[in-house]
Parts: sequence; C-alpha cells; structure tokens
Amino acid sequence: MVRIADTLKDMPMFSSFDEMDLDSMVSGMKVREYGKGQVVHLQGDECTSMDVVTEGRISVDSIGPDGSMLRVASFGRGSVIGMNLLFSSKNVYPMTVVADMRSVIVSIPREMVLEMGRVSFSFTEWLLMEISDRTLLLTDKLGSISMKTIRQKVLEYLYGEHLRQKSLEIRMDLSKKELAERLGINRTSLSRELDSMRKDRIIDFDRRSITIKDMEAVLGIAAGNPHIRY
Repeated sequence: MVRIADTLKDMPMFSSFDEMDLDSMVSGMKVREYGKGQVVHLQGDECTSMDVVTEGRISVDSIGPDGSMLRVASFGRGSVIGMNLLFSSKNVYPMTVVADMRSVIVSIPREMVLEMGRVSFSFTEWLLMEISDRTLLLTDKLGSISMKTIRQKVLEYLYGEHLRQKSLEIRMDLSKKELAERLGINRTSLSRELDSMRKDRIIDFDRRSITIKDMEAVLGIAAGNPHIRY
C-alpha cells in the first residue's frame, strides 16, 4: 500500500494531501494491471470509480455500427478517466477503453473521491477543472469529425500538420492504421482516398511522408475550419 501512496503523491492532483492522508486512503483503492489490447471498460459498463493511470497508456475508442473505429483520445501516466461520468445520472461508459500497452490503473471509488474533496479544496478545484477540460476536448474532437467526407478529414489533418511542421512535405509519425483510427475512418477507405487524391494531383506520398501538391485545394476545404487548433 505504501508503494501506491508513493506513486500517487508525485502526481499534481494528489499534491495537496500529506503522506498520512494518502496512507489512510489507499486501503480503499484497487490496483489493476492490463496487458496490451485488453479492455479496461466496455461501452455500456457502469462507471463506479475514478481511474488513475500510473503506468502505460490507454485509449478511448468509439466503434461504429459498421465496425469502424475512432480513437477519441489517449491517456498516459498521470491521466485520469471516469471522473466526468462518476457523478452523472447516467454513469455508463459511452465508449470502450482499451490498454495500448501494459498498463496499471488505480481505481478510486466514488465515496472516496467525495471524501478527498472534503479534505482538500485544491483537489476539488482540480477535479472540476479536469471535468470541464475533458468536456471541451470531447466536444471539439467529435465536432471536428462529424458530417465530413473522408477527403475533408484527411485534408484538414494534412493542413494542420503543414502548419505544425512548416513544410509541404509532411513527415508521417503515424501508420495508416493509426491515422485511420485518429480520423475515425476505415483503413481501406483511407488508402483508397489517398490514391484518389494522388490521381487528382492534390498530394503525393511514400511510406514516410505525404507531400501537398495543390495547396489551393487543401485550403479550400481546411482553412476555414474552426475546429482546427494548433
């Protein structure tokens, strides 16, 4: 139990608690380990705890009726999931949470979260800020992909990377599978659209990069998108 307290006290959200407070709290927490690809929470599962990632990385995935997967967000060490659902009247996971690699999660029950808020105003302030920020993140993410064609999604991504990398030749750190998940489209559909845009001379690409050939076409779709943020 001391090891859990030592791990948590290094994280900002627990910095307002002294060692004695944390030591008394960890007895009510549960530590779970997950292997790569293992489901942490299924869509529809009841949320009964606030989960803190102490090792590894987990992702929130939305799976469509056609089997397509959208990777909504990924969370690494020090991240927290579930706090925006825990006190909801409909406290069920709307999406599936999966471990991207070996991961360790500390689960803090609802009653203990309330007690922690009673003990520390700073913790309550952090919790409210995290809930607000998470809501904005999900709204922005889902709003940016809804009602758009595959070409729009791809070109908006490329335009954003062009701004970030300051180059027409965009280095690709993501595989096609990872890019498809990020954009919420099928991998085969992504490959087909990339080939189509190459035939239209909008882009060219190889295994490591995508080069914008027709910036006017890209700007026509992407430049006015209010959801692009860099």
